[in-house]
Amino acid sequence: MQTHVPRPEAAEELSEAIARLEEIVLDGLRHGFFECVVSSEVIQGKKRRLVIRAGKSYQCGIPVDDGWHSDPTG
Repeated sequence: MQTHVPRPEAAEELSEAIARLEEIVLDGLRHGFFECVVSSEVIQGKKRRLVIRAGKSYQCGIPVDDGWHSDPTG
């Protein structure tokens, strides 16, 4: 697995999203059950909308970093 370091403008949003995921998983394990759905899409302004659904929905916009994606057209 290749490790990628995001650009500074994306690092804060990405860190918040990962921290939120960790919080949801740990909270669910403490309670003994949970369901979590994570989805992502590219939105206006070359950002990715990450949606985490686990009881409540949490959304964040993460700037696209050239190292995160590949161009499917070529």
